[in-house]
Order: sequence, then C-alpha cells, then structure tokens
Amino acid sequence: MGFDIKMNQVSVKFRKYQALKDISLHLEANKIYGLIGRNGAGKSTLLPLLASFTQPTAGSINIADQDPFENAAIMSEVTFVFETDYSAETEKVKGMIEAVERYRPHFDRQYALELVKLFKLPLDKYVSKLSKGMQSALNVTLGLASRSKITIFDEAYNGMDAPTREKFYKEVLADYERFPRTIILSTHLVSEMDYLFEEVVILKKGEVIIKEPIDLLLEKGAAITGSKQAVEEFVQDMVQLNSQTLGGTKSVMVYEELTNEKREQARMKGLEIGPVSLQDLFIHLTKEEEEYEVQK
Repeated sequence: MGFDIKMNQVSVKFRKYQALKDISLHLEANKIYGLIGRNGAGKSTLLPLLASFTQPTAGSINIADQDPFENAAIMSEVTFVFETDYSAETEKVKGMIEAVERYRPHFDRQYALELVKLFKLPLDKYVSKLSKGMQSALNVTLGLASRSKITIFDEAYNGMDAPTREKFYKEVLADYERFPRTIILSTHLVSEMDYLFEEVVILKKGEVIIKEPIDLLLEKGAAITGSKQAVEEFVQDMVQLNSQTLGGTKSVMVYEELTNEKREQARMKGLEIGPVSLQDLFIHLTKEEEEYEVQK
C-alpha cells in the first residue's frame, strides 16, 4: 500500500521572501511525478518539506494521513536523493550501502549490488575519492535500492554522462514496475526525461500552476501552422504561448484543448495542427512578463 501526500495551503517565507505561496497539492500514491520549474520557482523549498527535513511557515502537510515532521514511521519510508558533498566522507562504497541498509526497511541489498555493477562502482573505493558522476550514480543506487514508499530524486543525474543517465532512467521505470511506489523526479532535463512522467507538476514563482497527467497536458498544447491570415483568425480567441513567422507562413503555439469541431475547421482552412513537447509548454507557460515584452 502506497502513501498519499497532501499539502493544504502550504507557504514558506524566509524573512520577507515568499518561497512558496498557499500550495494545495495532492500527490496520489504509486505514480511517477515530474516536478519542473525555473530556477527560483520553489522546487528546492518544496522537496525538503516533502522529505520532512523542514516545516512550512503556514499550512499543513500530511503523508499517509500523518504529520511527517519528526515522525520516525513516516520518515523511514521517504528517501530524498540530492546532490551531496562527499568531500569529508570517510566510508567506502560498500560501507555506504551497509549503512543505508540499516535504516531503510525495504532496502534490497542484492538489487543494490546489481546497480553497483550496472554503474561500474568500485565497492572498495572511498566515496570521497569518486568522481562527481560516480557519486551521483551511488546516490541513485541507494535511492532505488531503498524502495521507499516515497522516493524523491532532486536533479539526481548531476555529473552523469548521457549513457549513465539513460541507464538510470531505465532502472527507474523497470523497478517501478516491479515495486510500485511514489517517485518524484525534479529535473531541468525535461526533454530527456518526460517519458518517465505519469503526472507533471509545474511551479512558477512559488505557486503550482499545473498538476496534470502528462497525456492530458500535452493534448492542450498544439502548434497551428499555415497562411499568416488564416492562422491569426483561427487562434485569435485562444491562449497563445509563442509565434513564428516566415514570409507568408505563420506558426502559433496555443494552450487550449482542441475539439473535433475545431480540428475540422483547421483542416478546412488548410491549417496543420502539430504536437507540442512538454519542454516547449514548460518554457512558454513559465515565461516572465518581461520576456513576452521582448518577444513583441
């Protein structure tokens, strides 16, 4: 049985700076969530709250209908994987695995050793002497093998090269299939990781602007292309995220679910309707007002 996460009007304030503003969010158990937002959007404030590292200034957080803060039963079921400074670490890789195994109730040592082989981690090498990429691989190994009911990966790929990141992504999906749990992936590599997400949460200026299944979200984005006049007439009442013009041809990215009737109208006008990637939607939905001004 998985753990639901419920946030009710959660705010975090650092002196005069409002990092999170009245967030109400329900993350259902046993799904893979993509958490995305620009720098300063509030991701690095939100995730430690979910991991019970910190408390909100206002509002409440419940995990499995309990307050998780300083709650040993809940905290043992939440793993937070983030970039760590191991310069003062005195353990070897093998010792780190043994240490985590002691306080993670579902830790699978055999799976951890399989991941060690997959990522080519040297068991007898001091963690402080590992490259940044290998330290990241060790972090995700510990995170995956813990099989906690809630596992949070915060930019966990930092330092990994592309082939190693791909191994990590495949393992996330494969082990999720074997042992379903709530997995939260916070990332800037949206185009590389979007196929992992079941649902997407987008933060902007400390607020959740979107929380939606990825397939439904992508259905709301479309690129309308055709003659300049026909496109402008077709999209005039729609939410327009971006536009490009080349000669007499114009392409406009819209954020609106197109009905069958609208699609037929587009076809009759000789317009093409193309898909929009999650990365494109994210970029344009989180634009600042001054960026729109520059485009105009």
